[in-house]
This record gives sequence, C-alpha cells and structure tokens, in this order.
Amino acid sequence: MSKNGKKLANNVTFLANSLSPTTCQKTIKPVWQGNFDSIGFDPKGMKTRLLNLHQPCYVLSNRGQIGFTNEGDICYADNTGGEPIETLMVVPPLLPEQLGDRNFLRFHGVNYAYMAGAMAGGIASAELVIALGKAGILSSFGAAGLIPAQIEAAIGQIQQALPEGPYGFNLIHSPSEAALERRAVDLYLNHGVRTVEASAFLDLTPHIVYYRAAGLSLNALGQIEVKNKVIAKLSRPEVARKFLQPAPEKMLRQLVEHQQITALQARLAETVPMADDITVEADSGGHTDNRPLVCLLPSILALRDEMQRKYGYDRQVRVGAAGGIGTPESALAALMMGASYIVTGSVNQSCVEAGTSAHTKRLLAQASMVDMIMAPCADMFEMGVKVQLLKRGTLFPMRAQKLYELYKGYDSIEDIPLPERQKLEEQVFGKSLESIWQDTIAYFGQRDPEQIARAECNPKRKMALIFRWYLGLSSRWASSGVNGREMDYQIWCGPAMGSFNDWVRGSYLAEPKARRVVDVAYHIMMGAAYLYRLQSLKLQGLQLPIDYRYYSPEVVAPYRGVGCWE
Repeated sequence: MSKNGKKLANNVTFLANSLSPTTCQKTIKPVWQGNFDSIGFDPKGMKTRLLNLHQPCYVLSNRGQIGFTNEGDICYADNTGGEPIETLMVVPPLLPEQLGDRNFLRFHGVNYAYMAGAMAGGIASAELVIALGKAGILSSFGAAGLIPAQIEAAIGQIQQALPEGPYGFNLIHSPSEAALERRAVDLYLNHGVRTVEASAFLDLTPHIVYYRAAGLSLNALGQIEVKNKVIAKLSRPEVARKFLQPAPEKMLRQLVEHQQITALQARLAETVPMADDITVEADSGGHTDNRPLVCLLPSILALRDEMQRKYGYDRQVRVGAAGGIGTPESALAALMMGASYIVTGSVNQSCVEAGTSAHTKRLLAQASMVDMIMAPCADMFEMGVKVQLLKRGTLFPMRAQKLYELYKGYDSIEDIPLPERQKLEEQVFGKSLESIWQDTIAYFGQRDPEQIARAECNPKRKMALIFRWYLGLSSRWASSGVNGREMDYQIWCGPAMGSFNDWVRGSYLAEPKARRVVDVAYHIMMGAAYLYRLQSLKLQGLQLPIDYRYYSPEVVAPYRGVGCWE
C-alpha cells in the first residue's frame, strides 16, 4: 500500500466508546472467520467491497486497522484467546430493486421504483420508452402536443416492442383544446393503453374520468379489477385531493347517460380513487410551480393518509417524487422522505434516445443549475401559466414574455402599434402576421377546427392563436434542430439538469452522445443504494473519508444487461 493510501485507509474510524459491540460484553465479542486475503485494507479494495451491493459488507478490525470484506461468517469468541479479527459492524446486501415501494413494482410489473416522466412533443420518444421498458423500467411517452395520428403511430411502435409492457402514455390536460384530450383518451381505450400519466390537470375532466371508469370490472371473486391505471403528476394539494377521491358522481352519471360506461362501472368508480399513484412534481422542467420537494412531498403524503382514513381503500395510493432528481443523493433523499418511487425528466432529455436535436442536447449537457428561467407556455398562454426553460443559448424566454405583455396590453393584433408589429415580424416571427394566421388555420384544421371558428369572432382570441404559433413551433424547432432558429429554441428544463451535469463531469456520461437513459437510471439507482449503505454504516458509528462518500458513474461499468440489472 502507498503511503498516501495507508493514510487514507487509516482515516476510517470507528466510534468505539459509544457504539462498539463490546461496550456491554467485556469477555465475548463478535469475531469474523474467513479468508484473510478477501479483506480490503487499502482505499480501492475497501470501496470495491462497499460497492458490491449483492453481498453483505463486514467492517473488521485487525490490530487496529480497519478493513472491509464481503465474505466469511460471524461467531462469538472469548477475547482472552489472543487477537482474532474483530467484527465492528455488518450491513446486509442492498440492491437497487429493494429501494422504494414493492407494491409499485408489483402493480406496474416493473423491476425498479424508478420512472421516466413524459416530455411533450415526443421528446420522451418511443425509442426512450422501449429502451427503459426492456430494462424493466416504466416510462411515459410524451404525447402532449402531438396530433392523434402521431400518437397512434407511437402506440403501435411501443406495443410491438413491449407487448407485455411496461410503458405508459401522457394524457395532458388541455383547457383550450378539449378535443385533443378527448381524442387521446379514445386512442388509449381503443388500443388498450393501460397506463396513463395525467399531467397539468387543474381539475378533473370527463375525459380522464371516462378513461378511469371504463377500465373497472369485477373478477370471479367479486374483487374490483383496475385495468386502466392512472398516475397523476401534480404539485398542488387541492389537485391531489381530487385524484385521491373517487370520481365525481355527476360526471359518472353523465357518462352512463351517454352510454360511455356501464352503471356497474359507475358504481365501482365511486369506491376507488381516481389515481393509483400520485407523482409529486417539485421544481421541474416545463409546467411547474417551483415548489421545494422537502416541503411539498410531506404535505401530499399527509393528505394521502387523510384520504385513506376517510375512504378506506383496499389499496393505498402511492406517492412518488419528481422535480430536481438527477443524482443518487437527490433520489435517496426522496425515497427516505417516504416516496414510493422517483421520476426523472430533464436528465433524460439530454440522452441519445430522447426525441430532440443534437444542438439541444449539447446545450443541456453544458447547463448549470442557474441556467433556468420561467417563461409563458403555449398551451395555457392566455391564463398566464409559465413553464421552466433553459435560458442558455436562446432568446426564447425573453421573446415569449414580450408576447404575453402585448397580449395583456392590447385587444387585437390591429391595436398593437405598427412599429411593434414590424419588430415581431422581422425580429421574432420571421414572416408576416397574415401568413402566420393562414398557417394557424391550416394547423387547427387537423387538430381542432373549433379553435378557428372561435377566433374569427374574437380578435383577442385570434391574437392569442397567432402568438401561440411562435410559442408552439419554438419547441418543435428545438426538437428537430431547425437551422437558423437556434435563438428561438424553447427547451424545457429544470435545475436537475445542472446537478446531473455536475455529478457526471469527468465521467463517460459527460458527453451527450454517451448518455443512454438506461445507464442514467442504472447509476442513479445504484448510487442511491450505495449511499444508503454508507448511511447505515454511519449510523453504526463508522466515519468514512470523503473519497468513500460519493458514487461516480466512472467506478461502475455502464449498464449492459449484467449483474443486478439483468
């Protein structure tokens, strides 16, 4: 062992005065028996044994020098018979699949309490969903913003690759385009999509209630079968309450009257919550309230428990955590606070499988935690709702804010002063307002023709649709990598991207072309399990030097279908 290595190893200390196993037993102490050569006394050997999560880790003392091993047995011996190797403490095996709620694993047929959330416009692509699904990880296709034909194509591609799952599809609330929400539900029901991630809901709608109730039935034992699973992603207690309660009776009655569900399904829907899982979305990319997870998660957990006591459901609703999760430390923190599972988003957008451009991925890989900003969103523009974006390398956030100020200040396009309109055409839109309106008519002709009919009679509504042309296309320009539009790219992103980049700096995951969604999941979960092991040792009195206290993606080989991730 080198002089520096010996010094580092000797810095591993044990608080014997307060926690030693011999404190109460003066003559009998735990003694390790095994192959002496299996003990690692040097820093590299010790960390290797700590990282071996498949086996227990014994912390031993040999004449005052501490070492680690994964082999051997423990017996108790009289301490008068010489100086045997003493066992200071033991931690059991801990695999990534042991983290989180086992009920989440069983219910969704997955191997890990880890989910990749939807990123709109197909950024959470079919390729991303398939890659994670083959590794036994649930992910949600980013259906928001896509026309029904694109969603239907993705359903076919994913179901062919993952006939038994796991996979999910996003169902985003569209207050200004209810027809899209309805068509998405129809597609999911017609094609047997059994899991949806419901996001951006401010209230329950007949469409999400229809999806939920249409999948309810009784089995041969008279038990309720839930075929259509709902994972509600939210950040407000008042919205969480709606998904923790049964479906509203009025909506169920209307669905029965329209013969969309049966009377039996309506009765069953009155006895089960609207969601099976609730993802608490903290400071995330895209739609977010920027809430801190350490405050929001306990609040929703307490609300869940309150609703469970009130309704006495057969199965308790699970609560997961999203927003700001991009490192093993943040993943473990969420799980230790009581999250049943964790959800990643922004960090997956910079991966190979994400449906976005190489230029966007490079910008994301360079982002720090302070490179985020809030700006008006396309789908809820008129309501003043904002989304969190990357501000590095783009002028979109400032230009979007200017559009919202004009919308609030004027009642029509014609009311905007001519110099301002010319600036919009020349510096922002790159084309005339009239040609944009014609593009808007053609666009909504495929999606929701009613939008145009409403705008023709409402000049302010028409102005909003013209502005939304820019807001909507900017995200597509970023995804497809349109040349010449780089300064208009709208890139949804949260601070987790910056913390992830800090963590992987210097490792093979620093380069976007090397980032794969399964590798990212693998290292976050492996790292969380490793850090949990270190925390267990710390609670038993072991003080480890800094070099042991971090998990780097470089110390473990990339996921290739081996080990605990087979």
